[in-house]
Amino acid sequence: MKVQILVDNPDSWMVPHAGELCAQVRELGHDARLLHDPEAVEAGDMLVLLSCERRFRDLAKNTHNLVVHESALPEGRGWSPLTWQILAGENEIPITLFEAVDAIDAGPIYLQDVMHFAGHELLPELRAEQARKTLELVLRFLDAQSDLEERPQRGEGSAFPRRTPSDSRLDPKRSLAEQFDLLRVCDNERYPAWFERDGVKYVLRIEKAGD
Repeated sequence: MKVQILVDNPDSWMVPHAGELCAQVRELGHDARLLHDPEAVEAGDMLVLLSCERRFRDLAKNTHNLVVHESALPEGRGWSPLTWQILAGENEIPITLFEAVDAIDAGPIYLQDVMHFAGHELLPELRAEQARKTLELVLRFLDAQSDLEERPQRGEGSAFPRRTPSDSRLDPKRSLAEQFDLLRVCDNERYPAWFERDGVKYVLRIEKAGD
């Protein structure tokens, strides 16, 4: 089977995990390639779209075009579903593997699972579990695809908006405890937490202390 794994941003945090998935697929005896350019996608059996920042439209090239999304579709379509749910106080986060179609996040569902968090995990830990579950779902599909039945999404669902730097803004008049979930999902390098006081902007980075 010819399997292609596309992460269209070579600097994405998902790249090492996509490489791990590619290696595991090869160990199963399949032809697997990791790509960063959508134009490089060839005709094949399976295309896995991981953390793609651009919409991939040439779905006819592959028999299956798989996407993994961190919500109970059709609820929570759109951008950064894991982040938005953590901000809403959720620590049991659904994750869905589905077939890509022309409409965004609207394709039929093959597999669903749940990620379990304790409430203290920061972004690197959240991402590590997201990646682990993503790889697990793709490998489950690869192992049992002939026995899987797709089911259509039902209902209009809901959608999350794209996050911007303003979404990482802290309120200095509120406690850290009140804003801890926001600190959990901020990326210390790409979009750190920040606040403004007396016209001066400050950046606040967070990490767990060692033993």
